[in-house]
Amino acid sequence: MLNSARYCLRQAVASLTRNFWLAVAAAGIVAVTLLILGAFVLFVGNLSSWTRTVESSIEINAFLAADADHHKVREAIQRLPGVASITFISKEQALREVRKSLGERADILEGLDENPLPDTYRIKATRAEDVPSLARSIEQIAGVDKVNYGQGIVEKVIAVTRWINLASLISAGLLGIAAVFLIMTTIRLSVAARQEEISIMKILGASNWFVRSPFLMEGMTVGFGGAVLATLILNVVYLSLVNQLEKAPLFFLQPVTDQQFLLSIMGGIIGLGLFIGGLGSLISVRKFLQV
Repeated sequence: MLNSARYCLRQAVASLTRNFWLAVAAAGIVAVTLLILGAFVLFVGNLSSWTRTVESSIEINAFLAADADHHKVREAIQRLPGVASITFISKEQALREVRKSLGERADILEGLDENPLPDTYRIKATRAEDVPSLARSIEQIAGVDKVNYGQGIVEKVIAVTRWINLASLISAGLLGIAAVFLIMTTIRLSVAARQEEISIMKILGASNWFVRSPFLMEGMTVGFGGAVLATLILNVVYLSLVNQLEKAPLFFLQPVTDQQFLLSIMGGIIGLGLFIGGLGSLISVRKFLQV
């Protein structure tokens, strides 16, 4: 077993050395493909983070009637499924918030004889898609005069989010399949160049896995090399972009900097490089082994 492993390793190294520039070209193709895929995943991750931020900011404003029993209304809202949090905003606090939002134009409120704003409960739903149905339920509670949650806009945000998630999943799958076919095409050239050698090994009684192993090691090495190169480039470019965007006053364009998120992507790229390199080799050798 150990001798067979050493033989396969020597054959893989010899093949990589003999076909050095072909291996470099293959690694380059893998690097470019994984770089595009990795950049796309980072883009989708940041886009998902932004949509979650938008969704988490969606609130249901339940405006109370003047004679409403605040405690009973609160208890009724809390009993509804899908309520994540509920905050009471008195009409005095609401007026202060309006004054603050008006800034220098706050003097237009000086002529008010009384506070026209109602007491309000601000409710956040557990899931953004539950907001419309939850708002309808809250509107039916005695003491609630009116409910507002940005009708129309919220539904569009939810629909766009679902479309983005579906499109991202499909696109990532297509890019992954493209990566496998690219490495298959490149590895097949190396296999074809050694077709006579493979035939001799088969005549001498070599098992299919014995023949496959050097090509498997070769493909995984090529895939690993391309993945490492893609990871390095992606890491440098993304960190540079993060530094530039963090200086910009555009809060909605702040990128994801969570280390666990970034490490999982980089590790995924390395693993995918090994996988597509090995898979491409196995599929390419299969044709010549006539399995």
